[in-house]
Amino acid sequence: MKGIEARTAPAWVLCAGLALICLGLVAESKNPAPQAPSTPQPGFGISPGFGTSDSNSQMIAVTGVDVTGGSLLYLIDTQSRHISVYTAQGGTSSTSNIKWVGARNLDLDLQVDGFNDKSEIKFKDLARRFAESGAGATSDE
Repeated sequence: MKGIEARTAPAWVLCAGLALICLGLVAESKNPAPQAPSTPQPGFGISPGFGTSDSNSQMIAVTGVDVTGGSLLYLIDTQSRHISVYTAQGGTSSTSNIKWVGARNLDLDLQVDGFNDKSEIKFKDLARRFAESGAGATSDE
């Protein structure tokens, strides 16, 4: 009889230990540990984390997601000052595609002081104010 008791004693200790662990987990789940408040994310109109960008000495590539869930790719050639935009849809081989949305030479765009500018003070007015105060502002008038 003593041989049987000696073999079963570790099993009872193990069962008691498991029971205590289970009781501890149940007690912990009823009183969850206080969590630090999450830091608010800035509101951008879309969920952050759905785009990326990278660049080298000649190109800038920016990806994103449009309102339909399609992927967008903006390629900007910093040497020739061109932009090209592509959209892509995933899915099956018959529904997936990539489309060239458009391209543009940015040379003249980058020479315009404002276009569709809803600022309180227009660029030329601001440049004039800086010139009057003696601060340096450049204006290609």
